[in-house]
Amino acid sequence: MDKNTDYRRIERSARSRQRTLRIVTYVLLTVWALIVLFPFYWMLLSSVKSYSAYNGEYIPKFFTLSPTLENYGEAFTAVPLARYFVNTLVFTLSTTAVMLVVTVLAAFAFSRLAFRGRNALFAVFLSLMMIPNELVIITNFVTITDWHMRNTFWGLILPSVTSIFYIYLLKENFEQIPEELYKAAKVDGTSDLKYLLKVMIPICKPTIITITILKVIECWNSYVWPRLITDDANYFLVSNGIQTIRESGFGRENIPAMMAAVVAVSVPLIVLFLIFHKKIMDGVSRGGTKG
Repeated sequence: MDKNTDYRRIERSARSRQRTLRIVTYVLLTVWALIVLFPFYWMLLSSVKSYSAYNGEYIPKFFTLSPTLENYGEAFTAVPLARYFVNTLVFTLSTTAVMLVVTVLAAFAFSRLAFRGRNALFAVFLSLMMIPNELVIITNFVTITDWHMRNTFWGLILPSVTSIFYIYLLKENFEQIPEELYKAAKVDGTSDLKYLLKVMIPICKPTIITITILKVIECWNSYVWPRLITDDANYFLVSNGIQTIRESGFGRENIPAMMAAVVAVSVPLIVLFLIFHKKIMDGVSRGGTKG
């Protein structure tokens, strides 16, 4: 009886510690989530406050009883933000499409095709990730300028159509597919391209979706390269538009309209991530797991 009593006491104590640890973990996660999400809440709140209400607050208020959407209209009329949205959409979709073709073909070549120097070439590719982005940007700027592609969509797109990291991620995923399938397909007379399209891409779809979403986010948030290579407003992206609003007297004076522009630019990416966040996690985990 004494042993049973001691066992139950130890079990209750262990359960109590686990419950306490769980409560502390949830409290810390909740506090951290509030800290992370508060800037987004403040941005959204400021975007629906009227100009007079925002400037009349000597002590900032964390809510508003009279929200307005006028700031969004002012943000789209202060600069041609709608045109910048279209430019960004063209740049994002075109860059992502070309990047997917390059990445899939390169990953297939490094994972399945046997050619002399394959491992050495891939090692060189990986070593390029050590080069600072600033040096790459300088080289790309000189090249695009010499090719007279400044203020063109091709000048925006070409330097972003490949990614060593994405090639590495997809190559690791391709190598998880049993090589016996490839050999059997070759015995049946299946071409490499058909095997890639019919077998490897469907199996590795989560990773490819992940790469696509990450590239879309990267292109949508692109700032340094578009600012460097374009000075014609006809080729500005949304990042250029936000900077133009900020640098103008309008953006510095009318903070609610500035926040409305930022919200309008951020919402598409937030929605995209909320829809596909499970696929992103699945693709990354598959790409990093061997066997």
